[in-house]
Amino acid sequence: MSADKTILIVGTYDTKDDELNYLGQCIRAQGGGVMTMDVSVLGDPSQPCDISKHRVAEAGGSSIKAAIDSGDENVAMQIMASGAASEALRLYREGAIHGVIALGGTMGTDLALDVCAALPLGVPKYVVSTVSFSAMLPPERLAADIQMILWAGGLYGLNSVCKSSLSQAAGAVLGAARAVEPPRRDRPLIGMTSFGKTILHYMVTLKPELERRGYEVAVFHATGMGGRAFESLAAEGAFACVMDFATQEVVNHHMGSGISAGADRATNAGRKGIPQIVSSACYDLVDLIGWQPIPERLQGRPTHAHNRLLTSVVLTTQERHEIAGVLGDRLAQATGPSVFVLPTGGGNEWDRPGAPLHDAEGLTAFNEAMQEAVPDTTELRVLDCHINDDAFSAAVLEIFDAWVAQGVVPKGAA
Repeated sequence: MSADKTILIVGTYDTKDDELNYLGQCIRAQGGGVMTMDVSVLGDPSQPCDISKHRVAEAGGSSIKAAIDSGDENVAMQIMASGAASEALRLYREGAIHGVIALGGTMGTDLALDVCAALPLGVPKYVVSTVSFSAMLPPERLAADIQMILWAGGLYGLNSVCKSSLSQAAGAVLGAARAVEPPRRDRPLIGMTSFGKTILHYMVTLKPELERRGYEVAVFHATGMGGRAFESLAAEGAFACVMDFATQEVVNHHMGSGISAGADRATNAGRKGIPQIVSSACYDLVDLIGWQPIPERLQGRPTHAHNRLLTSVVLTTQERHEIAGVLGDRLAQATGPSVFVLPTGGGNEWDRPGAPLHDAEGLTAFNEAMQEAVPDTTELRVLDCHINDDAFSAAVLEIFDAWVAQGVVPKGAA
């Protein structure tokens, strides 16, 4: 039976030869094809790989000798990571592979993250790692559709425990390669950030209106990883326009929360010149990991336990001033059309008069500070409404329609 999909297996074949070969056996047993890539430095595999370590190092602009002579394993693996990412992308573009699976501990995982980030959305990317889901993995290193499986019991050698992880991963990546429906790109794509309908409503109005105009709309849940996916696609230039309304991940990062989308949140669309409409949903809250104690400096404030995973804590007036400045700095990085829409009546459903987290003085202070912080390169629209009012969505559509009419945003598909 000929293989219908080919999976690239990436790993250090000098130390993980048995485990990597077992992955290949599992994929082949299911009718898949395998291409192997060796990213080791010091040793050699038991049998030649399709992409040798020498070829990988050369693709990274160096050589195995240089990697060894550096005397620094971190330097050496960064050479291999650069080359592996370059080679994986080349193989995908040539149609030689349909998915990738990488295996490793901290060293192999560090490299695997670069390989996955190099491949576009829709290419199955699986990382089998001893540190899957660890806090060591910064959000900005994670590809938008990366998948991770914990390599339980897999530090050294094969056993029945680690075979369970490896065989599942082999089936997962091959199944994904067979089942994936890549993004169509037949309509201009709009990226929007939001939270659930209990706190923000605008996507309920805007999504069908934009679709009626011939656009595809992807709404990203701005709770850390959603914002990371949004930023990675913006950096690729995947969006015709962004509506980045839920910028609270900027707050989280500034306040040191573990629920972060990375230091570059709310910058990549602007840097890429993508037309952006930005707002301040949940500007007044910092989201914290719900099962961890609230930091001492944030205790004694109004809070909302959304569930066992997430708790929101209200910002002080001074902190709201800081956030206005941070958002202004992000807006100043835009190289394309940029509008900031400021709904002065509040930025989430808990931020209405009479609602449990409303702070009228803090809201007024933020509104004043935000109007000062918006740079001259960004148009400011001040609205006398709440972000969940129909007037907010209407103003956004007015801006968007004007951009379409002016050719700033491409027209939607008929």
